Amino acid sequence: MPAGKTYIKIASYTVPSVITTYTFSNIPQNYTDLILVFEGAVSASNNKVIKFNGNTGALYSCTTITGTGTGAFSGTYSDSYLDVVNSGSNRQMTIVQIMNYSNTTTNKTYLSRHSSGPSSTEAVVGMWRSTAAINSVTVTTGPQGNNFNAGCTFTLYGIECAKSPYADGGNKIYSTGTHWVHEFTTSGLFVPRQNLTVDYLVIAGGGGGGDNSGTRGGGGGGAGGLRSTVTATGGGGSLESALSMNPSVAYTITVGAGGIGGSPNGTQGGNSSISGTGITTVTSTGGGRGTTGENGGAGGSGGGAGYHNANNTGGAGTANQGYAGGNNYGTASPYPSGGGGGAGAVGGNATSNTSGNGGNGVAVSISGSSVTYAGGGGGGSGVTSPSSTAGTGGTGGGGNGANNAIGGSGTTNLGGGGGNAANGGSGIVIVRYPI
Repeated sequence: MPAGKTYIKIASYTVPSVITTYTFSNIPQNYTDLILVFEGAVSASNNKVIKFNGNTGALYSCTTITGTGTGAFSGTYSDSYLDVVNSGSNRQMTIVQIMNYSNTTTNKTYLSRHSSGPSSTEAVVGMWRSTAAINSVTVTTGPQGNNFNAGCTFTLYGIECAKSPYADGGNKIYSTGTHWVHEFTTSGLFVPRQNLTVDYLVIAGGGGGGDNSGTRGGGGGGAGGLRSTVTATGGGGSLESALSMNPSVAYTITVGAGGIGGSPNGTQGGNSSISGTGITTVTSTGGGRGTTGENGGAGGSGGGAGYHNANNTGGAGTANQGYAGGNNYGTASPYPSGGGGGAGAVGGNATSNTSGNGGNGVAVSISGSSVTYAGGGGGGSGVTSPSSTAGTGGTGGGGNGANNAIGGSGTTNLGGGGGNAANGGSGIVIVRYPI
């Protein structure tokens, strides 16, 4: 059997009482080969034979070779059926492979392998001299007219061609059953081998969170911008349009790094993009920086605002990519800060003793299962007394905030914003196309 192919069971039959014949009909034509497996015993020594499409003309021929442990012999036969094996009445297994059964330009060939008892093995190679596609296979006990005993089983399998992707590139390539998926967790090239219509998910790096120490409350980093042609896109926008790509063109895939958590402010996350000849570049904007002492940074999703002697507002998100970050609260201890915006929701505003949560991300099913991406980072406060509550990271990789400590980093390859003073997570680009 050619490497890389897979058995798919088409049908199976167990004999309830003695029979002399059984037919598999209406055989699907979407496989390359068929495999027929017989297991059981016949009522007396006789041949097992097969016929295709009910044909009984003198179009069949075969050659057999048999080993008995003490000798070997061969024979050549031509008849109105195909010998599968010349078998005794012992319980036995026979495997028959019918090659290239669905084509309509060549004669059909088969190979049978059989063992009957501890000292006899046989192989048969045969031909049906017809170019017709095989749509039925009949198994009988041959001209002797004996029976297949109760409990015999006949199972027909199809061999499905191993499929290969129609493009090169990506850190991970896999099939969902309906699509080929190429995941880029780092920057690279995507090169189609044929014309392709490509869905995509492009997520930028999340922003770093702002510092929080002493009298500083650090805002959470905004999530990386999210643009998608599948399930949902960021910022509550409409789905993007698929890309038409040409063969042998090297399209550049850029995956944005996460921003750095900083003092007093974080840095913006890196942009992610798909670009190349003949397409409109798709760019998702890096997540906005979380800040301390100024308004949150704008980005794919906006960064949260942290406190330092002033009231500040969260950074703006980008249309169809993500939402704004949250505001800090007041000028009094414990100096709570705003959460970073997410692709699916705004970052939370701080209250008198609670920092804002990061905005939630967006669930996308481009990979064959639902994964949530691009959550905002939680805000933190600059002191532990009086008591305050740090913000939590948004779903989709947002890092949690912390009080007078570094928060959690955004999740790698989800584009999550960093919690206060923590790094954002790197982005990801995923492309897919039908099998």
